[in-house]
Amino acid sequence: MLHEVIIIGSGPAGYTAAIYAARAELKPLMFSGLQPGGQLMLTSEVENWPGEAEGVMGPDLMEKLKRQAERFATDIRQEEIAKVDFSKRPFTVVTTAGEEQQAKAVIIATGASAKWLNVPGEKELQGKGVSACATCDGFFFRGKEVVVVGGGDSAMEEATFLTRFATKVTLIHRSESFRASKIMLERAQKNPKINFIMNTVVEQILGSDKVSGVRLRNMTTQAVTDLTTDGVFAAIGHVPNTGIFKDFLNLDQKQYIITQPGSTKTNIEGVFAAGDVADHYYRQAVTAAGTGCMAALDAERWLASQE
Repeated sequence: MLHEVIIIGSGPAGYTAAIYAARAELKPLMFSGLQPGGQLMLTSEVENWPGEAEGVMGPDLMEKLKRQAERFATDIRQEEIAKVDFSKRPFTVVTTAGEEQQAKAVIIATGASAKWLNVPGEKELQGKGVSACATCDGFFFRGKEVVVVGGGDSAMEEATFLTRFATKVTLIHRSESFRASKIMLERAQKNPKINFIMNTVVEQILGSDKVSGVRLRNMTTQAVTDLTTDGVFAAIGHVPNTGIFKDFLNLDQKQYIITQPGSTKTNIEGVFAAGDVADHYYRQAVTAAGTGCMAALDAERWLASQE
């Protein structure tokens, strides 16, 4: 079946694109993936979403956006896309079940996935003291002590940001040298609230209802120690979910989709990218939603120009 527009992904970018596209009578078909809602489904309270003065739980916010998209007759299917063909128009997408759908335009909003530590206790305590976004969750650790794991610019940035709230930030890095740029490293080293533990890995995150500490192993001596902490921030990077698009779309060195400046247009006419799949800088729900709006408007105007 031929659709005006297909949306792949269902975080703030995908749902916002669906709302705008549906209100423009484009009758969008959305493939939400097997975990609809994106990274906000792993977030507890969101306090920086405009209009939610009392804060809102991440999953509740995603449910609101889903209902709003459905209100305007978006066809939402909880399926994953396994492959695409952007070599000719109409474009073709194929689900993991083998079902093919075609569209005149495609909006990609598959987001990026945080790299996690993959240690015992991490998954169970996500949203209960374990986070991958200091900007999102730092406020909840006012007056507390936290741990940041990583050695690149992201880790330095997260650790420095967290000193606005936490009384102490311990940065744990597995080697003696850092990947971070000199300026970012020096800024963190000069901050009196940041303590460094080198040549050390986190082996386990401790706690039942919330994080209470981390179990550390020194890579040189193999000594195991426990460190009391209220929160753990994984700052080892993100991976954009662009694998199925790499044969067709231009990607940058980090595999994020390259869009034309000031728009969501990709190198293929009729294919647009919104949200974290094309943004390694801001990575916020509200900026993702903004580019979701842009993608729907770009798609609507492009489709009109084709007619």
